[in-house]
Amino acid sequence: MSVRAGREFLAIPGPTTVPDEVLRAMHRPAVDIYAGPLLALTDSLLRDIARVFNTKGRAYIYISNGHGAWEAALTNVLSRGDKILVLESGRFALGWGDNARRMGVEVEVLKGDMRRAVRPAEVEARLKADKGGTIKAVLVAQIDTASGVVNDIAAIGQAVRAAGHEALLMVDAVASLGCMPFEMDAWGVDVAMSGSQKGMMTPPGLGFVAANDRARQVHKKAGLRTPYWDWTDREGDIHYQKYAGTPPEHLLFGLRQALDLLFEEGLDNVFLRHRLLAEAVRRAIGAWGEGQAIGFNIIEPAERCDTVTTVLLNGGRDPEALRKYCNQKCGVVLGHGIGELAGKGFRIAHMGHVNAPMVLGTLSVIEMALNALAIPHGKGGAQAAIDWLGAQVPA
Repeated sequence: MSVRAGREFLAIPGPTTVPDEVLRAMHRPAVDIYAGPLLALTDSLLRDIARVFNTKGRAYIYISNGHGAWEAALTNVLSRGDKILVLESGRFALGWGDNARRMGVEVEVLKGDMRRAVRPAEVEARLKADKGGTIKAVLVAQIDTASGVVNDIAAIGQAVRAAGHEALLMVDAVASLGCMPFEMDAWGVDVAMSGSQKGMMTPPGLGFVAANDRARQVHKKAGLRTPYWDWTDREGDIHYQKYAGTPPEHLLFGLRQALDLLFEEGLDNVFLRHRLLAEAVRRAIGAWGEGQAIGFNIIEPAERCDTVTTVLLNGGRDPEALRKYCNQKCGVVLGHGIGELAGKGFRIAHMGHVNAPMVLGTLSVIEMALNALAIPHGKGGAQAAIDWLGAQVPA
């Protein structure tokens, strides 16, 4: 027996639910890639991607996922033998650094863990110790979707400046762009990258990179530049150069609609919606945690992000049994634990095209699963989320 019929709730941290308006925008014939309307579309997208990054620098659109955007960022500012500093706070900055290592870059990891954010003071101390300026770039993720942590990019940028170091600050904003503030110029970020499939509410397949003037100066001497990723080639006047070939027309149509939805809601309202829904999730987990079998991966409350919450199950209990129940019995798809957390927990995504019914429905199903599987937990988690939202969203 199941109660699964109806629309499936996708609560994984990417790809996220695509709005119906975005799907409709993509459902149209192809157009001439050399004609005015598509050129105007590209110009508007490059302008508005830079707007979401909050930069006066240049934006670039790649036919790729986030891993491709990682490579695009690295190849355009580094040379073989360069040294970079990777700030550990989960899985994905390490993955970005590993890509750089495989490209011939020397990688040093500033040790962290899966349960805490990067400590800016440690970044400053390490850069001050680099007397010869051998570190060419610092890599960090604003949000790590494996651990559920949020890093303070403003404070990390200040740490780099306080150290008086010339390293480029490079930020992975895949799980944060379009969901929480990103102030590229104000925070001193030189290169930022993201993807289409999370807060940008568009199917996977587009990668975004933004670069300021300092990064573009470094780019001129970068030895890892290759034709497909190269910024200089993509800054040419010919339209197809901006995509290194045929534009991904239908993804661009969808992205245009997704950006219009974000701007129509207002970015400040988008960010507030994410904060409120994320806190509702945290209130529920806090209530369930009173049973001691379930709890947060991220130890410090202030370091828990607003796009995905990683939940641990204690006492050898199987998170996959809970995920299976939620999916097969109720039609709610939760994220599984990855990396060090594989088999230890699950993830609840609350990013992108998400609202109160989706979050409250997901939480109610999880509580239903906890009951059905006899996992010890405090009662009233879903009610705690309802109480929180009811107080924060008055009539």
